[in-house]
Amino acid sequence: MLDFLSAFRSTVIGTTDADGFPFASYAPFVRDDHRYYVFISDIARHAANLRREGRASLFFIEDECNAENLFARKRVSLQCETRIVPREDERFDAIMSRFKETFSPGMISGLMQMQDFHLHEFTSVGGEAVFGFGEAYTLGGEHMETLLPRRGGGHKKG
Repeated sequence: MLDFLSAFRSTVIGTTDADGFPFASYAPFVRDDHRYYVFISDIARHAANLRREGRASLFFIEDECNAENLFARKRVSLQCETRIVPREDERFDAIMSRFKETFSPGMISGLMQMQDFHLHEFTSVGGEAVFGFGEAYTLGGEHMETLLPRRGGGHKKG
C-alpha cells in the first residue's frame, strides 16, 4: 500500500459541510511519522469543515491514463482524525521543511507568510484499499497500513 501511495503528491480530501453535505477538494500533502499533512488557507471551504468537524477522509486513486480498467482503478481511502498543528508546535517547522523539500521552497516560504494558512494533520483511524477485482482490503494494524482481506459478500451474477 505504501508503495502505491508514494507516487502521490496531492490527495483528495473529503469533508462534511455545516449542513451535513459531503464536500470533496484536494491539496498537496507530505507524509511524516505515519501521518499526512496539508497546508491550506482558511478561505478554502474544506479548511472550515476540518476546523468544525475534526474528521475527514483522504482519497488516493490511480490516474485514469494508467488504469487497465476504469471499473477497477487502484485506490486507497483513509478515514482520519484531524487537528491543526500550531505554528509554535515543534512539529510545525519540521513538517514545513518537508513541504519545502517536496515542493518549491519559494512557494512554501511565501505561503508561510500568510497568516490564514494552517497546517492540518491527518491521523488514519481506518480505511480500505482496492487494487483490482478481487483485491479489496480493509486497513488495519497500529498505523492503518496493513492490508487485511475483506470477509463475506462478494460479486454475484444473475
